Amino acid sequence: MTFKHNFKKVLSATAFAAALVVAPAANVSAATNDASSTQQSATATSQDQQASQDQAASQSSAANQSSSTSTSSATSTSTVKKVAKKTKKTSKKKAVKKVAKKTTKKKATKKAKKTSKKSTKKTTKKTTKAATAAVTASADQSQATDQQDDAAKKAAEAAAKKAAAAKKAAAKKKAAAKKKAAAKKAAAKKKAAARKKAAAKKKAAQKSAEKTAKYWIAMRESGGYYTARNGSCYGRYQLLISYLGGDLSKKNQERTADRYVYGRYGSWVNAKRFWLAHNWY
Repeated sequence: MTFKHNFKKVLSATAFAAALVVAPAANVSAATNDASSTQQSATATSQDQQASQDQAASQSSAANQSSSTSTSSATSTSTVKKVAKKTKKTSKKKAVKKVAKKTTKKKATKKAKKTSKKSTKKTTKKTTKAATAAVTASADQSQATDQQDDAAKKAAEAAAKKAAAAKKAAAKKKAAAKKKAAAKKAAAKKKAAARKKAAAKKKAAQKSAEKTAKYWIAMRESGGYYTARNGSCYGRYQLLISYLGGDLSKKNQERTADRYVYGRYGSWVNAKRFWLAHNWY
């Protein structure tokens, strides 16, 4: 019974020492739990061996005690090695997992950064492209507006030029019409003057012809004397004395002769023509 209790103490101390040596400081608690589990397993094994030793106790207590101590020491050492190996393996796996986790996390962070950078770059590129497109569109719109303004300005200038030309043509046409009207009026005036002149000339000619015919008849009738007398006829034109109404003056003879001739023949020329045909008038 004392041996069993001592064996448990030795086993527990050995396992705990081995766990402290092999396991990392962060895994001491896990190693302690594994050592307790191993101790329980070793206790069960020790009980089985104790039964065997009790059967062989009749041969030799000292020999049994020595053999039992040797077996327990060997089992304890083997168990401690196994526990240490298992603990080391577990710690290694955990370390590998932790490293892998860190690596994965690092890779994920790096990938996220890369993706974020790529996305930012893409967004920046898109924004730059959109801004460039907007600037280009604005420039095109400005150019189109300038072209429209130029076209409108040219159209206005052309319209103004056309209006000025039309106004000039209208003024020219008006001036031409005015000039034509003035020329026509001048021509009409000139023609009227010519007609008047011709009429005056004709009248003068007629007057001259009348004067000539009157003189011709006076010379044939009385030789031009206002006092000539032939029977009942008297004066320059040999008119009946009754025609003179008692006034034998030159003025009355001229006036009475004109009244007689224009009333009978219409003119002295016609009277002369009649006289040439009949030798009297």
